[in-house]
Amino acid sequence: MNSIQRILSIAALIGSTFVLTACERPPIESVQNGFRGTGMAMVYNPRTLDAQAEKNAVPAGIPADPNGPKAGAVYKNVKVLGNLSVAQFTNFMVAMTSWVAPEQGCAYCHNVANFAEDGMYTKTVSRKMIQMTQRINVEWKSHVAETGVTCYTCHRGNNIPQNVWSIDSTKQQGSGFLTGKNGQNTPSPSVGGSDLPYDPFTPYLLKAENIRMNGPTALPTGNKNSIQDTEKVFGLMVHMSTSLGVNCAYCHNTRSMPEWSQSPPQRMTAWYGIRMVRDLNNNYMVPLTGVFPAHRLGPEGDVLKNNCTTCHQGAYKPLYGVSMLKDYPFLTGTPAPRVAPKPGEKSNTVAMK
Repeated sequence: MNSIQRILSIAALIGSTFVLTACERPPIESVQNGFRGTGMAMVYNPRTLDAQAEKNAVPAGIPADPNGPKAGAVYKNVKVLGNLSVAQFTNFMVAMTSWVAPEQGCAYCHNVANFAEDGMYTKTVSRKMIQMTQRINVEWKSHVAETGVTCYTCHRGNNIPQNVWSIDSTKQQGSGFLTGKNGQNTPSPSVGGSDLPYDPFTPYLLKAENIRMNGPTALPTGNKNSIQDTEKVFGLMVHMSTSLGVNCAYCHNTRSMPEWSQSPPQRMTAWYGIRMVRDLNNNYMVPLTGVFPAHRLGPEGDVLKNNCTTCHQGAYKPLYGVSMLKDYPFLTGTPAPRVAPKPGEKSNTVAMK
């Protein structure tokens, strides 16, 4: 083989390597979730699913006797869950420690010399997070149904959930037509490694901007949204797709993306999920900003907040739909139920200005 042939062979090998990196080796499985002929199918890699199954394993529950003296009557300064029996309260503290602070133990939230003391910020935060969990399980059944969530759903053995976000405008360096990034063109994991606007969370999961990208006609009268609006929405959709490990057809009939009558039921669940996350960020996380120390805040001083990945972590249902509430029924809480807004109605969630 002469030198030219050798060079061409090497080039062909390198070229084929680049081509194959965009492919996945079989077997690949698909599941139809729409009417035949619509092309609405989920494509799964069994190897990815195996890895996900390990990440979504559910820890053993710790059931406890609900009878006996109440924790609020036995222990001092019990501001949340004081109506539990001592057995339930103790078992839940043990479970929560394993979910959130397996290395630090009780000392992560408590002064172990005086458990009643409120000096540690983590104790204040944990109370608020228990109330947030109860709110989800009672007021957002439109998204979590009867499966519900626990502290483990998000934390999974970490002090801070691994999938949270904060505002970071440092990537928007430069100005002008050629140098200004306008919040995009910086490939980011938040949008699946694409160059879409890398912060799809502030507009939609903190503020309440309209999630729109196309209309019923190609004319301006049918679609008054800009290309930049569309790109921001695509960023959010990519985030949701990546978070759940699904493609667009999980929530949409892709022949007519905006048409609700042709969409699977999952689209409604996702609609409520967006509003649920917005509610949690505004009514639970943001009010805690002053409680957290500086090293637990984002680069611009805002609190770390929730998005879809916080709970889902690559699974179409967190923990693949296994409910932990049978062992911790008190996490359904006591907040008065409210009716979540229907499509087209205004959300009563606080929008940050």
